Amino acid sequence: MNFYLTQGNEKHIISGRIPLYQGRDINRVLYISGVALRLAKSHNSVPWEIANAIAFHIADNCGEALIVQIVAPGLIHIELTHDLLADWLQSVAVGESKSSLNFIGIKSPLPDKGERVKSHNPSRLFSIQYAHARCYSLILLAHREGLIELQEPLSTSSESWHLGSLVVTEALPWLNSDDRQLRLHHLAESHLIMQLVKAVDELECAEDAGSVNWEKIGWDLSQAFEAFWCQCRIWGEVKTNSPELAQARLGLIMATQSVLRFLLIVKLGATAPVEL
Repeated sequence: MNFYLTQGNEKHIISGRIPLYQGRDINRVLYISGVALRLAKSHNSVPWEIANAIAFHIADNCGEALIVQIVAPGLIHIELTHDLLADWLQSVAVGESKSSLNFIGIKSPLPDKGERVKSHNPSRLFSIQYAHARCYSLILLAHREGLIELQEPLSTSSESWHLGSLVVTEALPWLNSDDRQLRLHHLAESHLIMQLVKAVDELECAEDAGSVNWEKIGWDLSQAFEAFWCQCRIWGEVKTNSPELAQARLGLIMATQSVLRFLLIVKLGATAPVEL
């Protein structure tokens, strides 16, 4: 990350990795950085002034995609807008990177032998594989019933299946049309979204991927999916009365399946079954 830091009449270019910490508010995707506090010591400056310079740079480059605030004594809060979060969810769901941030879409993976874990907790691994298979079957069912339309029918053969098949013909209705707010605001939905963000953040930004406990990340994601599936219905009354909500929830399932498959094959060196 590079940005200009103004001090008097001089401009300094600050380069390097800027640590961000995810906020604990489950109702929004928030990142917090204390970089201004760190720079204030080395530049003999006021943290608030440095934080404002950084915030201005972020706002100037990202426009309305991010909400940036300064919190005393100089912490920088960066929140994703619902529009950006919807774009990110869509990109992860279909395996393409479309967001303006340095997040990733999960594309068809190849096993990363260098990062494979030699042994797994059988119970946890099964939970991850079960969640993946469950996601897959739900996506197949939704495709058959016309809730979502994919570019090509999905094969039930794990050998011929590839992630590129999961491409909807239109963007999913993540946002309400009236106020541009995310439709997914149930506690279980928000928790699953947060687990997806954490998993993809680790996949993209981990400084030492070999030290990351990928099994725990996959297990946490699988448990969040199970809670979501128990509490957030798609068929029946929801499908009839709120089809857009049903489609948005299916999109969340597609994103979950996409990330779980990547974790299973690439990070855990395991199979990603489509049925159990």
